[in-house]
Amino acid sequence: MMIASVSTPAPQTAAPPPAASTQDAASAPQAQAQVQAQPAQPVAQDKVTISNAARALQEAAETVAQTAKEAQHGDRQAQHKLAAEEARRAAH
Repeated sequence: MMIASVSTPAPQTAAPPPAASTQDAASAPQAQAQVQAQPAQPVAQDKVTISNAARALQEAAETVAQTAKEAQHGDRQAQHKLAAEEARRAAH
């Protein structure tokens, strides 16, 4: 039987970054000016349209907690759904 020792290497520290030279310091404002001079790229926007059938399915699969949250934020359909459910509970 052979026994081997296990050791972990000591962590190495990173070398400090080199000091900036005067040439680098002088060119930094120029580099920033070049970056600022470039026009901003327009942000692509996607438009998603959900069919009425998909909306109905989404509303039907919604949890009671989600419906209550939407009703509190002024969603008329959610308010109507909660009122109908309360009326159903009162009838039983």
